[in-house]
Amino acid sequence: MGVVYNYGLADFQSIAAGAAVLASGGGGSYRDACSILQELAGQGWSGTVTVQDYDGATNACVLAIMGSPDAADSLTLSAVQNSVSNTVAVMEASTGALLGALIPVEIGPINSLVPLIGAAMSQGAVWVVNGDGAGRAVPELPQTTYTGGAQLAPCPAALASDASTLVDLESAVLGASTAARVETLAGGVVAGFGGYSGIAMWPSNAGNGFALSGSYIPGTLEQARGLGQFLLQAATPPATAAVADAIALITGRTARAVVTNFFITSVTQSTSSASLDSGIIRLDNAQDPSLSTESHYLYNLNENLIMYSSASMTPDIIAPDSICYYSESTGRGFSNASDDLALYFDAATGKSTGQMVSVIAVQTAPQLYNTPGVVASFAALLRNMGYAGAMPSA
Repeated sequence: MGVVYNYGLADFQSIAAGAAVLASGGGGSYRDACSILQELAGQGWSGTVTVQDYDGATNACVLAIMGSPDAADSLTLSAVQNSVSNTVAVMEASTGALLGALIPVEIGPINSLVPLIGAAMSQGAVWVVNGDGAGRAVPELPQTTYTGGAQLAPCPAALASDASTLVDLESAVLGASTAARVETLAGGVVAGFGGYSGIAMWPSNAGNGFALSGSYIPGTLEQARGLGQFLLQAATPPATAAVADAIALITGRTARAVVTNFFITSVTQSTSSASLDSGIIRLDNAQDPSLSTESHYLYNLNENLIMYSSASMTPDIIAPDSICYYSESTGRGFSNASDDLALYFDAATGKSTGQMVSVIAVQTAPQLYNTPGVVASFAALLRNMGYAGAMPSA
């Protein structure tokens, strides 16, 4: 079983801070995560949640918030708690099995916290698996290790709104043979709910031999916590190179600073009919782009997928490698959610706020890269953005 952890509120805060860097620009808003944890503290919660490796004997499922980060702008604790309780109830009714463990779909400021909040609500009845399906945040369900287990079927997949009463509850139970089909079907449901939804899927129980075993990347929650502690305990914001070194040490994955202390000088974002935010972010080495001598362009679909330099014929970084934000001005990571970007780019004036940002490339987790279909799934997203070149090697 490995090490058993007991995470309290301070650990949740560290996980959110670490995930805000590791998530490659996605996984929910860091600003919202901080606000939600402040609310949790305000409620007087002072308990702990058990976090450990999956035991291969407990009914479990993947639990997340799905949809557009901007649709979920100013997400509240009650919205997360309602989404979690509603979604878990629909999943348990669909499978006929009470859940004893939850696991994040990805690493992200919000989606790393969602199962932890669900476990905190259970008063000890539910624990959280120390892992996730990507080691970063991903745009769509097929870009996870959960798709690699033949016995771990994606359905039933339960989606539920954040309604506070049963009479107002909207929910759906999806049946499909692949995560790609669930993604397609869920897009319309999530849009109907208002742009985001709770989702529970990939149930692991006696019926499939507790198939979550071997289908996730172990240790990633603790990795996010470790990086978050490094950031939160620093007396002054660490240098970008030091953060890259910490990521490499904590995760065992190669990490390097690609741009250091640039400025966000342009943001173009829109939300698709499938409730995904897509956009292009420009970074310059001068706050006034007319004075810039070096520019980089980040293309995202919720998450950062590719970054180009104006001075190179080949991309700086390509997914599934992670394209991670960090700021030496604030000492924190952030996401592509509008409320996170607002600290670095003023949408009203169309100009940088003067806060500097860096981008760190982090090599793909080997389990993710080697899961059949994952690289091809990322490649399809990149082709839709106009990139038809080679993909990163393992």
